[in-house]
Amino acid sequence: QMTDLLYTEKDLVTSLKDYIRAEENKLEQVKQWVEKLDTLTSTATQDPEGFLGHPVNAFKLVKRLNSEWADLENLVLQDTSDGFISNLTVQRQHFPTDEDQNGVAKALLRLQDTYQLSAHDISAGDLPGECVCVCLIFAQIVYLYKLRCVQEPYDGRRAASSWVRSPTPEADYYHTELWMAQALRQLDDGEDSPVDKVTVMDYLSYAIYQQGELERALEGHHGGCSNWTPPHQRANGNMKFFEFQLEKQRKVEEVEEVEQSSGQKEGTARAAGQTRCPDLSAPRTRCLRGGDTNSFCRGEGVKMTPRRRSRLFCRYSDNGRKPHLLLAPVKQEDEWDRPHIVRFYDIISDYEIEKVKELAKPRLRRATVHDPITGKLTTAQYRVSKSAWLTGHDHPVISKINQRLEDVTGLNMDTAEELQVANYGVGGQYEPHFDFGRKDEPDAFKELGTGNRIATWLFYMSDVPAGGATVFTDVGAAVWPKKGTAVFWYNLFASGEGDYSTRHAACPVLVGNKWVSNKWIHERGQEFRRPCGLSEME
Repeated sequence: QMTDLLYTEKDLVTSLKDYIRAEENKLEQVKQWVEKLDTLTSTATQDPEGFLGHPVNAFKLVKRLNSEWADLENLVLQDTSDGFISNLTVQRQHFPTDEDQNGVAKALLRLQDTYQLSAHDISAGDLPGECVCVCLIFAQIVYLYKLRCVQEPYDGRRAASSWVRSPTPEADYYHTELWMAQALRQLDDGEDSPVDKVTVMDYLSYAIYQQGELERALEGHHGGCSNWTPPHQRANGNMKFFEFQLEKQRKVEEVEEVEQSSGQKEGTARAAGQTRCPDLSAPRTRCLRGGDTNSFCRGEGVKMTPRRRSRLFCRYSDNGRKPHLLLAPVKQEDEWDRPHIVRFYDIISDYEIEKVKELAKPRLRRATVHDPITGKLTTAQYRVSKSAWLTGHDHPVISKINQRLEDVTGLNMDTAEELQVANYGVGGQYEPHFDFGRKDEPDAFKELGTGNRIATWLFYMSDVPAGGATVFTDVGAAVWPKKGTAVFWYNLFASGEGDYSTRHAACPVLVGNKWVSNKWIHERGQEFRRPCGLSEME
């Protein structure tokens, strides 16, 4: 759908060019008319009586003023924008919404945190992987929306608490500071922007203030906003507010010092709701959501010992002489030992991939998850992708894929869920989760009537230049997308108990477009199909 938006915009540009040509043609006609009359009137006004003494000149003057100027008026009033406006109206129904724009902005912040990218690298398009990036000048200004508040100008008649509106829960002052600082650097480098420097500095100072660094916020204002010409009303109002708060804070500290020296208990002022400004010399850190998951996504996972690695093998397998695999055994590679994760190579063809994507695209909808309380499907902020479901009735290719999975795994696909196709766009991810229902989720798959999810099969249908790994967060394993391959693992032990080491996540896509499809295989029908092992892990 993002690809479709490119063609939508291209069509609008073509329509806009047509409008410009029509306007230029109209202006050219007006210009020719003006040039002709400019010469004529200049000559005529040198000797008006002599000019009008000629009967033809008198006739033409009357004719021009009676009819030709009316024609010119109609030409000037002619609206050539109808075609463009009509096209824009039609295409607007496909435009992204405010929610989409905010979602893309949040995705960039997610990528920045996960892959430890600087605001400078992102704004310059300097990202890992091979890509062709067209970076809009000052695109980072969109992050102003993260403030989610409008600072009101200083008014001495109001209470201090009302000078600046309270931020909403969505405010993200940490990232606002990073991006406003980058905006200042680009302004200092001479880039053009519709946003002036003092506005950026004002937002920067306010973001710093909201993080508790009042003195540093005031220094920023004094350094760049106080002497701005013409005066900036909001910036000046905020500066006075910061000065008021700083003076108030100093008075509280003086009271605390007096109380301490007189032996009184500390913290009276703090109990009244005051806080000290943090040590500005201390290094600034931020606890990022995701913890170890982010490091695994960067490829900093657990490294296997040589002894463990020596137990992983590559092999050709016909899965116990399955008829479909005798002449064309599948290529297997052990990715991890516990849980046992196996990758299959050349397991799906380019034709099959394109057919699956072709069938899925019209059906793509916001991906859902199982609500552990209701057992029903619902959307969630921790899963950002679009998905569609395909059955064997949709096309013979899907039936062929389902049969292949049954041959390779030896498991019954009759009780498996439909083939789910997922597309992860900008910053698309799926935070750590289990595929199987835990003990505290007894009704997770009750409505399906096929038991728990015994195993997961995951096709990679595209290469991803950067990011997009599947990481198993409890063991530190990372599986990287490779087009035409698939990975398989059991979610349950042979005893039917859940394997908690299979907790996994889909890392945000940093560069590229990630297509996957998966099959969740359920317990029913597998009673005598799963290979027996000497331990629960097999």
